[in-house]
Amino acid sequence: MSYVIEMRHIRKEFPGIVANDDITLQVKQGEIHALLGENGAGKSTLMNILFGLYQPDAGEIVVKGRPVKITSPNVAGELGIGMVHQHFMLVDKFTVTENIILGAEPRSGGRIDIKTAREKVRALSEQYGLNVDPDKKIRDISVGMQQRVEILKTLYRGADILIFDEPTAVLTPHEIRELIKIMKRLVQEGKSIILITHKLKEIMAVADRCTVIRRGKAIATVNVAETNPTELASMMVGRDVAFTVNEEPYQPKEEVLKIVDLTVIDNRRVKVVDRLNLTVKAGEIVGIAGVDGNGQTELIEAITGLRKAESGKIFLKNIDITNKPVRKIIELGVGHIPEDRHKHGLVLDFSIGDNMVLETYYRPPFARAGIMNHDKVREHARRLIGDYDVRTPSIDTPARALSGGNQQKAIIAREIDRDPDLLIASQPTRGLDIGAIEFIHKRLIEQRKKGKAILLISLELDEIMNLSDRIAVIYNGKIIDMVKPSETNEDELGLLMTGHKRKGGASHGNEAGE
Repeated sequence: MSYVIEMRHIRKEFPGIVANDDITLQVKQGEIHALLGENGAGKSTLMNILFGLYQPDAGEIVVKGRPVKITSPNVAGELGIGMVHQHFMLVDKFTVTENIILGAEPRSGGRIDIKTAREKVRALSEQYGLNVDPDKKIRDISVGMQQRVEILKTLYRGADILIFDEPTAVLTPHEIRELIKIMKRLVQEGKSIILITHKLKEIMAVADRCTVIRRGKAIATVNVAETNPTELASMMVGRDVAFTVNEEPYQPKEEVLKIVDLTVIDNRRVKVVDRLNLTVKAGEIVGIAGVDGNGQTELIEAITGLRKAESGKIFLKNIDITNKPVRKIIELGVGHIPEDRHKHGLVLDFSIGDNMVLETYYRPPFARAGIMNHDKVREHARRLIGDYDVRTPSIDTPARALSGGNQQKAIIAREIDRDPDLLIASQPTRGLDIGAIEFIHKRLIEQRKKGKAILLISLELDEIMNLSDRIAVIYNGKIIDMVKPSETNEDELGLLMTGHKRKGGASHGNEAGE
């Protein structure tokens, strides 16, 4: 068997951890080969070695039958290897074309030949069905379109082996379906794809073969047509995984959160939350389903004090918290798992121990008379790290050194441990593997059973359907319908999210179904 890529017996160590332990990966020409594993399993490290960002401590790489040393991304590019990173590397103020040619600018008469570049970008976009406008600025296009720009960047540089690193982490269901079409088109055009992912549904939909990595070791390579999600999940985490959450009957109690005619504007002074009404009761999970950009982010920012409400009221247990300071809202009993764990969830250069007390460091037992008790902080952090299975070399490790899944577990540990009356969980499992997702879902259900009110915002419709007692559909900044998971399905929710009305149901700006 001839392979387009062979990584033989790769080993890579970092201080205190073996990221890749004797891993062999073989990719066939013209296949989509999935690389599956938990966060921190070593998938991205392996691909960063293939792309020249890291050097292996042992092992060899063979590209198209020839042993090679990939000492940098430039060398990888010369070998036809391109990487579409999970966190896009684009300049907001530049056009699509300017971003694509950055670092590889064509010149004519000593000047950058934008016209020729634009035409090449347009031709590539048409060839692969990407439908990208070469003249649009990055800041004016959707996240899904930005990802297409990243794909075009690799194609522009002549890549025929493409590495996709968690490509659907920030995409809507529709954008995911479009990306799957694009990947299949790329393979039809002769490309080979390595897909780093933890989403079993997508592997089953698009991959030909799958290599499973667990804690730095290659467990198996299987033909996707001959396996199933349950088997893959078991190989990935080393045990059986529950795909659904067992819930007790829905028995809501008193009202905890009440939002009345809330209006919020965004940074461009555009009204993005429009006279919105919503309630969340103790002992229930209310899920908000909507296409990204319909006011979800600004709604959460208004509730948590991160953004000013223009009008309307927000009540927590009958206390008006509208436009109160963030610290006051926290002290009144609001917990917040933010959608962007790096921007709003953690101080990345602080230790994981210090991150565990970001909201409580000034109160006993962590401080007295303005002096911190570091022993109490460390004791607290050790307990949470143990209780929530946060995998870290030590409590002194900087937060940025942890995998995404362990960063998220740390945030959830901190927020739940404060015992808030209202827990806002915004994209709580974004970018996480099936094991971490199962863990977080169980924690949310535990809080519901304890009588807490939970507001869940997620772009993952199966997550909304699986966890919610009621689902509020948001469109253009309004709750246009309220449905029960048992009375709807993902297809109907998808239609509601684009503004369609249910048959026999009214859609309006007030909270439906109350």
